[in-house]
Amino acid sequence: MLRALHIENIAVIRRVDLDFRKGFSVLTGETGAGKSIIIDSINLLLGNRVSRELIRTGAAAAQVSAVFEELSCDVCRALADMGFPCEDGSLMLQRTLNADGRSQTRLNGQTITQTLQREIARMLVSIHGQSDSQKLLQKSAHRELLDAYAHPEAALSAYSQIYRELRQTQKKIESVSRDESEKLRMKEILSFQISDIDSLKLSEGEEEPLLRERDRLLNLEQINRQVELCYRALRGGDKVSALSLLSRAERALEGLDGLIDGTDGLLERLATAISEIEDVAETVAGFADTDREDPTVRIDRIEGRLDAISKLKRKYGNSVEEILAFRARAARELEEIECSDELLEQLKKQKARLIAEAKEAATVLTRLRKQAANEVMKSVTEALTFLDMPKVRFEIAITSTELSEHGADDVEFLIATNAGEPLAPMIKIASGGELSRIMLALRSVLNDRDGAATVIFDEIDTGISGKTSRKVGIKLAETARHAQVLCVTHSAQIASLATDHFLITKTEREGRAETDVKLLDPDSRVEEIARILGGIEVTDVQRNAAREMIEEYGK
Repeated sequence: MLRALHIENIAVIRRVDLDFRKGFSVLTGETGAGKSIIIDSINLLLGNRVSRELIRTGAAAAQVSAVFEELSCDVCRALADMGFPCEDGSLMLQRTLNADGRSQTRLNGQTITQTLQREIARMLVSIHGQSDSQKLLQKSAHRELLDAYAHPEAALSAYSQIYRELRQTQKKIESVSRDESEKLRMKEILSFQISDIDSLKLSEGEEEPLLRERDRLLNLEQINRQVELCYRALRGGDKVSALSLLSRAERALEGLDGLIDGTDGLLERLATAISEIEDVAETVAGFADTDREDPTVRIDRIEGRLDAISKLKRKYGNSVEEILAFRARAARELEEIECSDELLEQLKKQKARLIAEAKEAATVLTRLRKQAANEVMKSVTEALTFLDMPKVRFEIAITSTELSEHGADDVEFLIATNAGEPLAPMIKIASGGELSRIMLALRSVLNDRDGAATVIFDEIDTGISGKTSRKVGIKLAETARHAQVLCVTHSAQIASLATDHFLITKTEREGRAETDVKLLDPDSRVEEIARILGGIEVTDVQRNAAREMIEEYGK
């Protein structure tokens, strides 16, 4: 649930800190006091796009942060899979919006992407307002809403795997089923490419040794000169060399044998040094080029090979390995063309098998959706009846379609709000007040299934009043038994049912408008509900009515 919310430098809010509890909380206030800014701030936190105009005039940046506690095991598990373990079941989400339009989001102090922010936010908070009501009118959203209740993930995963394989098979069939002239043209192109590559008889890893040998031959004169100098210095000099000097030293030490103790060890070390020098000298001598072939001829031959490889690289890949991989793909494609009739027959059989498997898997999805639809229709109808729509008929129509990414079902919510009317799409039937109640009924049914522990309703009382508003408030309070519910409202009938009541006010400080939010005590709450009930001046009659409304539901 949302435990604490901090808002800083957003529109007319300079700084606001709110602490929330479980249950049903409402936010009320005069028109223009800043209720919508609270929702905008939460939307910013949830990763939604916002304008930098939202930043308070004169501020360099705006910031919203929230602490969420008592996260469910499913949410903790999902966060751990993303690399954000929360062993204590809590997390802190923070987003900063800079004046240049850039923003930064942190989860428990660690920077995350906006995409990841939105994915995480969907598990934490669900906001429902007028735009959300409009989503109910879109047929494209109905299957998603039904699946949120049905939870067909396992069946959908099994179906999706088959469907992806079916799509790949269909693409192969289309590729193989080219007309004869196209096949002939492709066959000639592929044959030429394969022959072009085969003409060089390439082998993996051959280019690097050729480059090294070319560099060696280009520097052959310098190599031979240095080899000769090194060899002569070690053992081949006419007058003096390292070995001749070491040999003289060895004979001198042998002359000290018997005269001085310790010469034996020195002689052994000197013998080792002589052996090492001899080995180095012979190794260096091996570096000299002894091939009788003209180095220029050898260089020309290597350059020719490298040039031929370079031409192939321009056509088929950036390395010998890529060229050979291109050749392998071309050979496979050529084989498919040459065996296209046989392959096409195999692919058609595979497609038929996959269609049968996909239809079977789609049938499982359909069964789950129809079962869920029956439960949702019954529960939503009961909720709408309670919300003063007693003659309502709500139906989820599931019709068969061609196989698609999500199965073979077309899902649409249909409704008839009055007796004797035919079922029709909600976009043609529902008024604003009816739509708000339908949304609430759906949310009250779906809430236990979609995972969000905090549900926010923004002005759900639009288009309704009186007894119906009261029933909407009761339904919100009932929903709050299973999830934390926050509601921005203008209705006294709804506000009087809340566990906590926050008042949003706008004052002037140092010549500037500024929004404040405070949790009301019992007396202040009576005053606010009395104000909402109407009248320029709050009367005792209104105060008494407010007390009765607060006390009524608690009895």
